[in-house]
Amino acid sequence: MNMIFGDEQLMNRSYKMVIFCLLVLAVFGSILFLSNGENNEVIPESENGNNAQNTTGKITSDSDGDDVMDHTSEFKDSDKVSIFNHDGWELVWHDEFEDSYLDLTKWNIEDWAAQKNNELQYYSPNNVIVKNGFLRLISKAEKYQGKNYTSGAVHTKNKFDFLYGKAEMRAKLPAGQGMFPAFWMMTDKEHTWLPEIDIMEMLGHLPNEVWMVAHWLGEDGALKSESTSFRGPDFSSDFHTFSVEWTPDSLTWFIDGAERFKTNTYIPSEKMYLYLNTAVGGNWPGYPDHTTIFPTIFEIDYVRVFKQVDE
Repeated sequence: MNMIFGDEQLMNRSYKMVIFCLLVLAVFGSILFLSNGENNEVIPESENGNNAQNTTGKITSDSDGDDVMDHTSEFKDSDKVSIFNHDGWELVWHDEFEDSYLDLTKWNIEDWAAQKNNELQYYSPNNVIVKNGFLRLISKAEKYQGKNYTSGAVHTKNKFDFLYGKAEMRAKLPAGQGMFPAFWMMTDKEHTWLPEIDIMEMLGHLPNEVWMVAHWLGEDGALKSESTSFRGPDFSSDFHTFSVEWTPDSLTWFIDGAERFKTNTYIPSEKMYLYLNTAVGGNWPGYPDHTTIFPTIFEIDYVRVFKQVDE
């Protein structure tokens, strides 16, 4: 009796072990089945990496993620043309300063000691920075190349010029005694800067006043000018837009979209290029003093040029 009872116990244990193993195998098989079902799911073309139509303009390779090509720039100009065209004006040239460097296909960087108007700065490429979507022209109190100050200047000579149109800049201006930021246009001639259209000039000790000026050479060979100023907010504390509309018949200046000055006394009839700079000192702004805080920054958000569309 004891031997039979022991064998029955052993058989019961064996049955239980077999049933347990079968249950484990069944659960494991179910997991494998579900996993394979997910992996074999059909991925729509819009979500499949190689076949996707990438609406962001960015192309990512099949590598581990280090090899990424950003082609957003291929879409920038066409997108902005449609966005910025307005009121009979069509965008023909612009820089939004969206890269981490200055686009040298559009701009030249000055590298010389200023030799006019008794200015005090050396224009150094080190003082021209593009960062976080802004062009920064930085002025510093430092000795360099025989000058006591450095600053930044860029222009589009031999890279872009135009005859008639609208030029606009959005910027925050540098303040301080002796600071002289400007956004202007000049003709590509040797030994003269005339005619000249000053879209915006500001004397740093008067940050709530900007000047709009046209210069030309009179028939008597003397410098002629017509100008006015506009007093408004502190143009060094926030960003504002400054523009001029140049037609064969008139020059019209705008600040933040509002007309501030118009003249038809003298209208240049030759192509002109763009110039951005901050002078330090000089005959008109005077010289820096103990109240001037360096460095100062001329911060430009964008520069755009439009042509007028025929009705």
